[in-house]
Amino acid sequence: MAGYFAIFLVLLTLACGLIWLLDALLLAPKRQQALVSAQAQANMSLSEQAQQAILREPTVIETAKSIFPLVAGIMLFRSFLYEPFQIPSGSMMPTLLVGDFILVEKFSYDVKDPVWRKTLWQNNAPARGDVAVFKYPLDTRLDYIKRVVGLPGDRIVYQDKQLYIAKVCQSAQTTDCGVLQPIAQDFQADGEFFFGPLPQRRFVEKLGEASYNILQTPMRPDDIANYYRQPNTAIDEFVVPEGHYFVIGDNRDNSIDSRFWGFVPADNMVGKAVFIWMSFEFSEDPNSWLPRWVPVGVRFGRLGPID
Repeated sequence: MAGYFAIFLVLLTLACGLIWLLDALLLAPKRQQALVSAQAQANMSLSEQAQQAILREPTVIETAKSIFPLVAGIMLFRSFLYEPFQIPSGSMMPTLLVGDFILVEKFSYDVKDPVWRKTLWQNNAPARGDVAVFKYPLDTRLDYIKRVVGLPGDRIVYQDKQLYIAKVCQSAQTTDCGVLQPIAQDFQADGEFFFGPLPQRRFVEKLGEASYNILQTPMRPDDIANYYRQPNTAIDEFVVPEGHYFVIGDNRDNSIDSRFWGFVPADNMVGKAVFIWMSFEFSEDPNSWLPRWVPVGVRFGRLGPID
């Protein structure tokens, strides 16, 4: 089911629309009839001021009619086209930073109704390399954002900070599938970012046609003891079930993802993250008098499409 704000927006749109319809079909004709009766009793045409007093809409109706187009437009835009999200954590660094505000393209994947999230129209499936927003499988009230690396049928291994994928073979496909292969990583820089006191290394990872930056923390060992245990597989191996996806954060050692809680059902997919429309910078000075949630600057250089 959708989040509380989505449900509130749908209910508000329905309420405003019903009030407008009730007024158009029932209440407005009654006001017009009252005006005719008043003029007949006065045996003369009433003044413009008197007519306006009789025909005046109640405040509730006037408000509902004035905001209905706005809330209906926002509801349709947010439900079926684009929805804004804020990045709350560093699990997708360096692709997405805390303070980034992004747009998620809802129609990139299956289009769902805004309340019960039932598929209304089947569209494209998530692709390897997509940055996707989805409902957290363990608590669907929460929205998560990670990168899709495994499709249904893929075999995934994450070992010594290296991602391996054996892509599922499609019908009549005999090459570039079924064999476990490392995903190419090109070293870029060391020490640009830190995980606590530990320096991180930045690589460019290439997955199919997608090319994006990832972070590794060499001094932090892989937390394999807490990996999701799938029956009949090794501790660092995952076979993606039909109708599910394997997702992982670009900040590989600072992300709780499919390695730890399993796979994302296709029905949980919300949309594809496509654009950073605003990026705020926050103070990291512990002695600052400003609250941590108050922006201290705008990172204009980050605005644009998401890789």
